[in-house]
Amino acid sequence: MDFSNVTILIGDDSILARKQLIDIIQEYATGATFVQAKDGEDAIQKYNETHPTLVFLDIVMPIKDGISAVKGIMENDPEADIVIVSSVGTQAQLRAAIDAGAKDFIQKPIRKDQVLHVVKSHLGGN
Repeated sequence: MDFSNVTILIGDDSILARKQLIDIIQEYATGATFVQAKDGEDAIQKYNETHPTLVFLDIVMPIKDGISAVKGIMENDPEADIVIVSSVGTQAQLRAAIDAGAKDFIQKPIRKDQVLHVVKSHLGGN
């Protein structure tokens, strides 16, 4: 499908994790633009600059963690579509992310089928 009008923000302190997500998503969301953030503060700034359609955030990041980033993004855009992607899967952190406004969660290590399911459900398509 053509997603040339879609911008996706990937916030993770691991370059490898960001690349892995982008590679998987590009298989489905052909033409999408990707914006990368290296920490939570960077994610908030880049969200405000680019207003992406979909956001993927790790929970454990320097400067501001993913939960703080979700809160910061939601303050400026309560309709933001944010997916948490993290190996830290404690119920308390997941609940805090959802309470802050995250719409979905993917457990690391990520699986291609799981990522594509989330992308399809958030961006539409078959």
